[in-house]
Amino acid sequence: MKKILPTILLLLFVTDLSAQAETAAPQPEPLNLLQILISGGPVMYPLGILSILALTLIFFFLFTMSRNSIASPRYMRTAEALLRKRDYLGLIAISHRHNEAVARVMARMLDFITKNPDAPLSEARDIALTEGTREASQINQRITYLADIGAIAPMLGLFGTVLGMIRSFSVVASDIAATRPMLLAEGVSEALVTTAAGLLIGIPAMAAYSFFRGRSQSLIAELEAATTHLFALFAATYSNTNDEDIS
Repeated sequence: MKKILPTILLLLFVTDLSAQAETAAPQPEPLNLLQILISGGPVMYPLGILSILALTLIFFFLFTMSRNSIASPRYMRTAEALLRKRDYLGLIAISHRHNEAVARVMARMLDFITKNPDAPLSEARDIALTEGTREASQINQRITYLADIGAIAPMLGLFGTVLGMIRSFSVVASDIAATRPMLLAEGVSEALVTTAAGLLIGIPAMAAYSFFRGRSQSLIAELEAATTHLFALFAATYSNTNDEDIS
């Protein structure tokens, strides 16, 4: 019993010293978001640029891809009134002051008609169709930038992953055993951060592209409807004008 008591006291003393050492040891502070992003290496810089571009395009399309950018009610009312009055020159002037897609289509068509008064309606229809097709292609072309970002960002993330793994394997091949675990962890961390960043940019960009692709199709349909309506009204007044000239 006398031999066991000192042993127990010694164990308690060692345990107390170990607990004090653990308490006194500094605890590593958690990394903030900026430190995590910096740990991704040089690939994070182009990924950051892509993220800014994606956000800029998303906000830009949210505010510009609307019905008023295609055919505002104000322009449609003014165009109908001027067409009924057969004031084609006035409608050209109004169309140049408006930024709607249908205004550009009507301005191009009426400009052709006023410069070629003997041209048949079929040629005017072709001009309107060509200009409408060009406007529709521009609407689709703008949103494809989001799809490009959604495809490029994961590829850049994969490139960063490859660089991080190359760095890790080069550390494994080195002879410096003391710093090998730390450098190996840095390479793996770089690979994981770039992969996550590429996916974090690419997935929302593709989701936004899918959303705006549906909106662009509805806007193109709105452009076709507005152009068809105004052209039908123009064809009626233009035919009546020609009939009066013939009579």
